[in-house]
Amino acid sequence: MIGWDNSRTIWKVLKIDRSESTELLIHEDPTIYSEREYLDLLSRIHEGNKPTGGLKFVCLCYGIIGFIKFLGAHYLLVITERREIGKIRGHVVYAITESEMFPVPNSTVLSKMTYSKDENRYLKLLRKMDLTKDYFFSYSYHIMLSFQKNLSNSKSGVAIYETMFVWNEFLTREIHNQLQNTKWTVALVYGFFKQATFKISSQDFILTLIARRSRHYAGTRYLKRGVNEKGRVANDVETEQIVFEDVPEGSPFGATSVVQNRGSIPLFWSQETSFLNVKPDIILSRRDFKFEATKLHFEDLAQRYGNPIIILNLIKTFEKRPREMILRAEFANAIEFLNKDLPEDERLRFLHWDINKRPRIKAKMALLRLGDVAANALELTGFLHCQLIPTSRTEELQKLSPTSCDDRGDHVKEDLDEMDVEMDNECDKLRGAYCVKVSSVQNGVLRTNCVDCLDRTNVGQYAYGLVALSHQLHALGFVDIDNINIDSHSPLAQELMQIYEEMGDTLALQYGGSAAHNKIFSEMRGQWKAATRSQEIIRSVQRYYRNACMDPAKQDAINVFLGHFQPQEGGPALWELNADQHYDVRKHGSNPTAQRSRYNPSLSSRQLFHDIQLDQCLRSSSFKFEEGALFDSSNFLDVDWLSSSGNSCEEETYDRSSIIGSPSRGMSSDSMTTNVSVPDSGTSLKKVQTPGEISVDAKVSKQMHRQYSEKFVRWVTEEDGFFD
Repeated sequence: MIGWDNSRTIWKVLKIDRSESTELLIHEDPTIYSEREYLDLLSRIHEGNKPTGGLKFVCLCYGIIGFIKFLGAHYLLVITERREIGKIRGHVVYAITESEMFPVPNSTVLSKMTYSKDENRYLKLLRKMDLTKDYFFSYSYHIMLSFQKNLSNSKSGVAIYETMFVWNEFLTREIHNQLQNTKWTVALVYGFFKQATFKISSQDFILTLIARRSRHYAGTRYLKRGVNEKGRVANDVETEQIVFEDVPEGSPFGATSVVQNRGSIPLFWSQETSFLNVKPDIILSRRDFKFEATKLHFEDLAQRYGNPIIILNLIKTFEKRPREMILRAEFANAIEFLNKDLPEDERLRFLHWDINKRPRIKAKMALLRLGDVAANALELTGFLHCQLIPTSRTEELQKLSPTSCDDRGDHVKEDLDEMDVEMDNECDKLRGAYCVKVSSVQNGVLRTNCVDCLDRTNVGQYAYGLVALSHQLHALGFVDIDNINIDSHSPLAQELMQIYEEMGDTLALQYGGSAAHNKIFSEMRGQWKAATRSQEIIRSVQRYYRNACMDPAKQDAINVFLGHFQPQEGGPALWELNADQHYDVRKHGSNPTAQRSRYNPSLSSRQLFHDIQLDQCLRSSSFKFEEGALFDSSNFLDVDWLSSSGNSCEEETYDRSSIIGSPSRGMSSDSMTTNVSVPDSGTSLKKVQTPGEISVDAKVSKQMHRQYSEKFVRWVTEEDGFFD
């Protein structure tokens, strides 16, 4: 393999031994060649191998995806065609349009296993991973990291590939171990990338929306649910919204970035697909009595984003046949249990709103409610705002003395230190081309979930993105404080909604098998309800069919691609094992009936929850599940309950022991274009209601005022007045 840099001044040679049938041997020639020297080298190699056919051009490629081995030979995966999908301040982002796979060993040394039936089946599985859909990469920008982390990140080379959003980490592991560099490979991110230019008051800005899907505990809807023992959750996606001033290259510009997160409810739960049941029962495991895995998950979020962690839970509050409400109760209980051992400033903030409780609520009203939650969350976490000045602009650089910083300078520096951002007189080098003055950073994150983390979650993320965009534009000077709110029917809001809808469809196809259900978006566009309903039915049928028929093979392909399953000669084949389940009780040597609790769908909600009201249980500051088990829920807020008046669900009674019977809880910047040549051969809210009035416990009111903005508290306690 011959590689060269963009300037075509540095030429390198990579040698892959094709005489080995099973072992992968890679060597990088330390010599740096000129173009003439490398051509002379190839000529000599060709002459020396003429008896066996000499050198034969195979393909032009744009980076190595990696190497993989099943039962026989190693295979080389390369990118053969690419297309530009955007730029992040001069750093080009590409998508793959075509890739190729070649067996490494020469045909004369290929083992018999290479031609076996099982080998061909593994190859067929791998080809199910369509790398031309939703995979993207950059040679010079760490696209697997947020913009804020790109400013502060000290990792480089192989360490970058070990991050959770690089999907070909396993495929590149062997070449990286042998070469100890990443010049020949590209880091693939799986998810969504979209960039668009907008204009406000004759000023242009560039909006980039990026969704990065985690490779940890990755898979399909019913085969990957909840959390695993390491605290990794299914459908874990980081969404970043970046807004830049659109200015000529080489000019100073302002930049903002805000990150939010979605992920499956971090409990041990699953659903089993069935041709006879469109909505399978939820199975909740009982083995993690101290919520250790849930704790690991939120510790990981705090490590990635800082505090506070704000949880927006959009699952159902009440169902005639309990499904989602079971998860809601246990999730609330987990947060209660974890919060009791956390310092006040690190406690998890839990917000719940049943977006489906009032199906007749107007779409605009739903977005208003979610928008107010978003505004409060954004106030707590903040977002990145910085000014980037080319290092060549000496006049502007002279203005970046510490005395030029605003009153928030010390606070910002302290936050940056906590986020591992190294600062030098308020400056930090970005790829050596810019000096960065940081005005504010993001500390903490909003984590949104429903059951699948697809449809309702995407509406919640759009609401957050819309609120964030208004604040980002204000920080960049595009709008003043009086016009900071963007009307949901404005052209800008509609275009942003279209981008989030496209992202939602893409993520839903990846995890759920069909485009997202977009009833609220359709209503906001004024789409005919009958057309929306028929569209939803079609998508439900698509999702049901693919989940039942196609997901097992898709899950197998993902497991092979990510290295979660590595075939061994003489060992069991992947398709001989049981379907990939959330929790395989057999590997723990336990009795399945002692580890899982399946909920009897024949029980009514009154039979299932019969001691106290579920809403009271989730929001009581000192509620009691069993004798002696008291929990402090000072960080709970049920948005739906607080914003209701006279909508109590009398049948919602709850006794945790009757449900689960648990005991008392005591990349490198040196990009290479490559030729391949081979020799041929809830808070304390006492529910006391009078007509048109909600009584809020004084203790809770004080807690709410401490944790949430006055505007937010006023809204949740006086909703009717807020929306008048």
